[in-house]
Amino acid sequence: MSSTPRWDDYRLVLAIVESGSLSGAARRLGVNHATIFRRLSALEARVGTRCFERHSGGYVPTTAGETIATTARRMHLAVTDAERALMGNDTTLTGTLRITTTDALLVHVLMPVLVKFQKAHPELLIETTTSSELHNLTRRDADIALRPTRHPPETLTGKELGRLRQAVYISVDTLMDGSTPWVGPDASMSYHLLERWMKARGLDQRIVFRADSTLGMAFAIQAGLGQGVLPCYLADKMKGLVRVSDHISELETGVWLLTHPDIRHAASVNAFFAALLGSEWFESPLW
Repeated sequence: MSSTPRWDDYRLVLAIVESGSLSGAARRLGVNHATIFRRLSALEARVGTRCFERHSGGYVPTTAGETIATTARRMHLAVTDAERALMGNDTTLTGTLRITTTDALLVHVLMPVLVKFQKAHPELLIETTTSSELHNLTRRDADIALRPTRHPPETLTGKELGRLRQAVYISVDTLMDGSTPWVGPDASMSYHLLERWMKARGLDQRIVFRADSTLGMAFAIQAGLGQGVLPCYLADKMKGLVRVSDHISELETGVWLLTHPDIRHAASVNAFFAALLGSEWFESPLW
C-alpha cells in the first residue's frame, strides 16, 4: 500500500537529484552512504515506485523522483523566503551567521576578523563553509559570501573589496629550469580561469600534482612538488616560497563581499560587513 512522502523524503530526493549520487547526498545531508541507501529503499517501498534509475554515471530521477524533487524545491524556497523575511527584520546579534568563502581567504583573511567579531558578539553562532563554488545565497546555503569572482550574481548585493593578484611561485629548495613540473587545480575546484591559462601554454601537460583547494596547492608547492600559480596575498607571506613571475593580469579578479538583498540590513550581516570593511586587509585595493 503506497503512502505520500514525508518532509525528510523530499529533502532526501532533492539532495540525490542535485548531487547525482548517494555519496553526494550523504555529504549534503551530513549522514553516511548506507543511511542514504536505506532511506531511499524505504521511501521507494513506501510510495510503491522507484524514484531513481541507477546508471554507471549516477542516479537519474524517474518521473516520480522528479515530481518529488520539484515539490521539494518549492517547499525549500517557501521556507527560505520566510527565513529571509525574519532575518531581515532582526535587530539583535543572536542566532546563526553563515559565511562561505575559500579556504585561503578563511585562514589568512577572515579568521583574525572572526576572532574579534565573535568576542564582540558572543551570542552569535558563526558557521563557515569553504569551497571554490559560490554557494547559493538565494537558497540560504549561506548568509554572506567572500569570494574571488569576475562576475558576481546579479541577484546578490555587495561590494568589491579589492583586486586579487596572482603570480607563479616555487619553493626556495626547488630547482627552477625548463623542466620544472607544475602543481595545478583539481577539476573539483572549478578553477576554470587558471585551467584555461595553463592549457593555453601547454602547462597542463606538465602537472604532476593536483589539489582541490588553494591551500592544498600552496602547501604542495612549498613542499617542493613543483611550481604553480597562487594568490599573492597568500604566497608572499608563506615561508619558503619565492615569486618567479610578474603579476598575471589574465588571472586578476575582484574580491567580493556578497549577501542576499532581503537580509542586507539584518543586524548580524550589517555588523559583519562593518567589521570586515574596517579590517587592515582593505586599506589597499590590491592584494
